[in-house]
Amino acid sequence: MSSPADAPDDDLAVPSEPALPARCEVLVVGAGPAGSACAAHLARAGHEVWLVDQHDFPRDKVCGDGLIPDAHQALQRLGVLDEVMRHAHAVSHVRCVAPRGGHVDVPGTLAVLPRRRLDALLCRHARRSGARVLTPARFESLIEQDGQVVGARLVHGGQTREVHTRWVVMATGAHVPALARTGLCDRRTPSGVALRAYVHHPGLAESHRTMDVVWHRALRPGYGWIFPCGGDVYNIGVGAFFRRGDTRERDRAADANLREVFDAFTRLYEPARALMDGGTMQGELRGAPLRCTLSGARSGRPGLLATGEMLGSTYDFTGEGIGKALETGLMAADTLLGAGTDDHATLADYERRLDTLRPKFALYERANRVNAHPWLADLVIWRARRSPRLLQRMSGVLNETSNPGHLISARGLLRLLTG
Repeated sequence: MSSPADAPDDDLAVPSEPALPARCEVLVVGAGPAGSACAAHLARAGHEVWLVDQHDFPRDKVCGDGLIPDAHQALQRLGVLDEVMRHAHAVSHVRCVAPRGGHVDVPGTLAVLPRRRLDALLCRHARRSGARVLTPARFESLIEQDGQVVGARLVHGGQTREVHTRWVVMATGAHVPALARTGLCDRRTPSGVALRAYVHHPGLAESHRTMDVVWHRALRPGYGWIFPCGGDVYNIGVGAFFRRGDTRERDRAADANLREVFDAFTRLYEPARALMDGGTMQGELRGAPLRCTLSGARSGRPGLLATGEMLGSTYDFTGEGIGKALETGLMAADTLLGAGTDDHATLADYERRLDTLRPKFALYERANRVNAHPWLADLVIWRARRSPRLLQRMSGVLNETSNPGHLISARGLLRLLTG
């Protein structure tokens, strides 16, 4: 498998249409996992869909690149799992590392695939499914008539072009300016921030095969990670998360110099130190905001739906966002497939679908206290090393069959202490 930095562009390129039409049925803005999933699902059902992105493919995205079971399930439903897995690096365990150095390997259906390749695969799948793709096309503003969204203005080829459409689906990720121009933004501040790099190190392939997640006081309120991408390339990074309503945590995360946190991670965790000391960085350290907890934006208004990380589809605690971005994209498509002439009924249907996800996000938001109080990771990992049942529950968190919040509830902590 090619490494993230040296994959040939023609292998990852997505052909673009030469120009936009004046009208279409559905316009999807943003060709990441949520947008591509939505466009592919709608186009496969016979709808006229245009999928636009502000960048040509291939293009990069700051991410941990991990595909956990919810991503596998969404990719399976989308019909692209086998293709993705032919390019991905399969991993059998997540290694959870506590501040005092203890660790436990949690089994799961896991893989790693850099977003540069994943997003290109998903966009090409949407195109094969019948969606028309146009890049680069930057979202400028919505077109409205009597309170109804009836299209969008896009900048393409140096000119602003208007596209009138029955529905606009916004899937532009954590990019706040685009979200603000939709009138859906309830919160401009991110839920967290992340910083990552790709490093090539041939000497670690035999000794480092797990997806490592590391908690430590020096990494509060977040964690560090090392994920193997295959081809002797590793995704290494740090993330900082703050809990909703905790202004002290928000200010600390906002003020944190993530480069200093990254340097601390490479000092305190021996595999990270070995990777950086003996490896070669591919590109630069890159950072990005995160929007979590399925909050911070309204889901839509007449003629407009928002999906993916615009809605906060990244999980607190773990920072995993690919699976839920895909899932919300599919939900947006399912909503439009059943839409009638009453936009308010369509919006209510979409909100009901999203409501089925909110309890899971609430549980991960509750579990996010581990990132702020890493001693909790010491306790959970210490007990999991001695309890096959607890290890099974931790594996269930990956598979979304166990409640992550229960591990650190008052009752859960008592059970951990008393056995």
